[in-house]
Amino acid sequence: MKVLKFGGTSVGTPQRMCDVARLVTAGSERKIIVLSAMSGTTNVLIEISSLLYNGDSKGALSAIAALHGKYKGHVDSLYRSEESKEKVNAYISEQFDYLRSFTKDVFTPHEEKVVVSFGELLSTFMFVTLLEEMGHTPVMLRALDFMRTDTHGEPDVDYISSKLIHLLDAHGDSPLFVTQGFICRNAYGEVDNLKRGGSDYTASLIGAACGAEEIQIWTDIDGMHDNDPRVVDETAPVRNLHFDEAAELAYFGAKILHPTCILPAKHANIPVRLLNTMQPEAEGTLISNRTERHKIKAVAAKDNITAIRIKSSRMLLAHGFLRKVFEIFESYRTPIDMICTSEVGVSLTVDDTSSLDEIVADLQRYGAVTVNRDMCIVCVVGDLDWRNVGFEAAAMDAMRDIPTRMISFGGSDCNISFLIREEDKARTLRALSANLFNHTVKF
Repeated sequence: MKVLKFGGTSVGTPQRMCDVARLVTAGSERKIIVLSAMSGTTNVLIEISSLLYNGDSKGALSAIAALHGKYKGHVDSLYRSEESKEKVNAYISEQFDYLRSFTKDVFTPHEEKVVVSFGELLSTFMFVTLLEEMGHTPVMLRALDFMRTDTHGEPDVDYISSKLIHLLDAHGDSPLFVTQGFICRNAYGEVDNLKRGGSDYTASLIGAACGAEEIQIWTDIDGMHDNDPRVVDETAPVRNLHFDEAAELAYFGAKILHPTCILPAKHANIPVRLLNTMQPEAEGTLISNRTERHKIKAVAAKDNITAIRIKSSRMLLAHGFLRKVFEIFESYRTPIDMICTSEVGVSLTVDDTSSLDEIVADLQRYGAVTVNRDMCIVCVVGDLDWRNVGFEAAAMDAMRDIPTRMISFGGSDCNISFLIREEDKARTLRALSANLFNHTVKF
C-alpha cells in the first residue's frame, strides 16, 4: 500500500486533474489518494467566511456565485460524458446551495470550519467521478468518517487507525481509494481541520495508520534543493534526507513540508518521497530514518531575523538567569531560534518581532540589551556529528571573509548555523556552496 497526496495546484485545472488520474492508475499496487482542495478554493472560502462574520450576506452570495461558476467551467472541461457532467453538477449545486444557507443565520467559528471543508469535498467527488469515467472503480473514504482529533486538538491516532483499517478491510479487493486531506472531526464530532501541514499531515497519519510502504507528497516543485537557485548557480535536488535534516530545512526556507506533518511517518519508520507532478519521471527527494554518513546535504537561509543580546554581570556564576530570560519570551509567545551563551551574556534570535519592544523593555531589567535587525541565518545541513572531524574547518574557512554575528553548533547532529547580515547572504551561500560541494571534505 502506498499513500499519494496531491496539493491544490496538482488538481487545480481540468488538465492537471486528468494528469493526476493517469498517474495514480498506473501500476498495480494498492493506493490511497489524498487530495487537497483545488488551488484558490480554500482562500475564497475563507474570504466568504470573513464576509459572513461581518454580516455582509450580499458580498458572500456574490463570492459564492463566482466560485460556483468557476466549478461549472471545470466540469464542462473535465468530463466527456453528459452523464458524468450531470452527476457532478448536481453534487456541486447541492453543496453550493448548502453554502448559501449560511448567509441566513448568525455565523460562528463552527460554521467556518464547515465552510472551509467544502473545497476538499468538491475536489474528491470530482476526482472519483473522473476515475469512474475512465473505467476504474475507486472507493471514496470520507475523511470525516475516520480522521479525528482529541480534546487537545491533536490527532487521535488510535481512533484513526482503528476506523481506517476497518474501512479498508471492508473493501479488501479494491486497489484504489480516494480521501480528503486537511479536514477531520474534533473530539465532539464537529467538522474541524488539522491546521499544521494540512493535507500532508493527513497523508502522514494515514500512512502510519495502515503501515504503508511509502508516502508520496506530490507538488509542482522538484524536491528540495541543495541551495537557493536564485542565488547559487548549478543547484541540484537533494535526493536523500533524514527526517531530522528535512525538519531543519523546513525552517530554513524549504517550504515543501511542515516538520510536524511528517512526525507520524518518522515514528512509524515509513519513508516520505517528494515528487513533482509536472515531471513525474523525476526521482524526487526521499526522506527517511536513514542517515548518509559523512555527507553535507544542503545549505539554506532564512531572512528577516532579529538578534538580541543581553549582557549582565549578574549572570556570572548565577543560576536562574536564563530561566528568567526565557520566561519573558514565553510570556509574549515568541519562539527563540538560535542561542549562544557566555559567562556574562546571552545572544539569541527571533523571527517574530511583533512584541519586540515589550520584550526588550522587560529584558532591560536584567542587563544591557542590544538589538540587531535585518539579519539572516544560514545553515549547513548534513551528517554533522561532532566526531566527524573536518566539516567545521571547511565551513569556517568559507566564512573567513564574512562578518559573523553568531555561530550555533551542537544542538543538532545535522546542522551548523551562522548569523550574518542580510546584505552578506548571497556571498555567504556562494562561499559555502563552493567550499562544501565543489571540493571533497574528508571526515
